[in-house]
Amino acid sequence: MNRRRTYALVLSLLLLVIGGAGQAQAVGYRYWSFWDLTGGKWNYATQGPSTARPSDGDVQGFRFAVSADSQDASKPRGHADFASICAKTPAQAGHKRLALVIDSGTTADAPGGETPPAARTVCARVPADATTAEALATVAQPLRYDTNALLCAISGYPGKGCGDQVATSHTAPATTAKADAKDNTDATSEPTRHGPSLGLLAGVVAVAALGGAAVWQTRRRRP
Repeated sequence: MNRRRTYALVLSLLLLVIGGAGQAQAVGYRYWSFWDLTGGKWNYATQGPSTARPSDGDVQGFRFAVSADSQDASKPRGHADFASICAKTPAQAGHKRLALVIDSGTTADAPGGETPPAARTVCARVPADATTAEALATVAQPLRYDTNALLCAISGYPGKGCGDQVATSHTAPATTAKADAKDNTDATSEPTRHGPSLGLLAGVVAVAALGGAAVWQTRRRRP
């Protein structure tokens, strides 16, 4: 094997390793993400609905979609503001009003055989110390949770599954996305920073070693 053929072989193997690693990591998770509306913009919530205690006049949203992590998550759609959502719900002493946007997402993100309900807005009037989860329970039953307290369904949608892994068109690693989904329900969620996977790095090292061996063999066979 001459040097040119050796280098070509090594390059081909390296491209296969990198390409294969990207395809293997193209996964996402189907779940309800939780959002706060601040300054007219949706922001991924820093607390889960079971611990968040919003104030009177706050607007929060839920969006069902397939996403890789908090940076990739789909935001609730449509216009939302407290004044319009809670216009017909008067204030009451000892209670607060929370405007909720519930967006069940698109058919593309729906589990097989299910059709997402239309997006809707609702005003929940609850005791002043109530959590978002408690407010949601007053206006969007039935809710469904898994054994880890991950919110699986709002108003019965979806009818099955919870944070299920699905194939996506993304090539970025998404191994922590299900943890993001759980954090979004009952703990603090922080954007996930991704780096090269261990599998990819190991593959590159292996190909580099193979290339070095091949070059050594080529030099050894020279007269």
